[in-house]
Amino acid sequence: MELEQMRQLDAIARRGTISAAAEELHLSQPALSRSIKRLERELGQDLFERTHNSATLNDAGRLAVDHARNLLRDERMMLDAFADLARRQRTLLVGTVAPAPVWHITALTVERFPGTLLNPVTLPEDEVERRLMNRSVDLAITLKPMILPTMRSTQIMVEDLYAFLPTSHRLATRDTVSFADLDGESFLVLSEVGFWMDMLRRNMPHANIVEQADRSVFEQLVRTTELISFVTNITQATRSIANRTAIPIADADAHATYYLSSLADAPQRVQDIYDWASRQ
Repeated sequence: MELEQMRQLDAIARRGTISAAAEELHLSQPALSRSIKRLERELGQDLFERTHNSATLNDAGRLAVDHARNLLRDERMMLDAFADLARRQRTLLVGTVAPAPVWHITALTVERFPGTLLNPVTLPEDEVERRLMNRSVDLAITLKPMILPTMRSTQIMVEDLYAFLPTSHRLATRDTVSFADLDGESFLVLSEVGFWMDMLRRNMPHANIVEQADRSVFEQLVRTTELISFVTNITQATRSIANRTAIPIADADAHATYYLSSLADAPQRVQDIYDWASRQ
């Protein structure tokens, strides 16, 4: 049972249909349906009355939604409590859609602002925006600028995705590849890569994606298996492996432009970091 499934249940209850919830969550309807079916198997209960064209929450489903919302409320309370603690410890919280731009901002600020720590939390883009607006993060990194009178927003970097192929792979001699070329293959992907995971699943619906949370295990598997992996222009230098080659992915979705945002009335040290990063 995962918190993401609790968010999915909440979205279905609020939006009224699985298709509307899938649109809100930026998932395909089949992917959301599979996730809910896994939850039903874990609970040992059907949560919906299903017909050919619709699915309606039953008594067990409504009970599950109540508990899901309690869990999500507890999660928000915990995150808010840790946000308060982080501020007391002179740590700035950065809500981000991916890890690489936080590395970039940290590299820019570590010497300029000694004693200031950036603590990243990786979230869906709408959640990053929500948490900046309610002041539970200090800085936000998103895929589009936050254009509001109360916000400041600036482009900070671009990240390009590459297929990291064994040199023996049929596509390894290509100048570029597409997601269509790769769809149906098996991939090893490091967990906690933010929006990239949803993007991969969306563009390669027939792919077998194996997630690995432990970075050292992940790196060992990249070296010793034939599974395709991924690098970016940011991570490529750290993953130079003799029997692998990095091939650019040509699709537009393989290129991410990141924006840094802060509240216009943020504390001075937040504004100083924003101003410094925007000039680099």
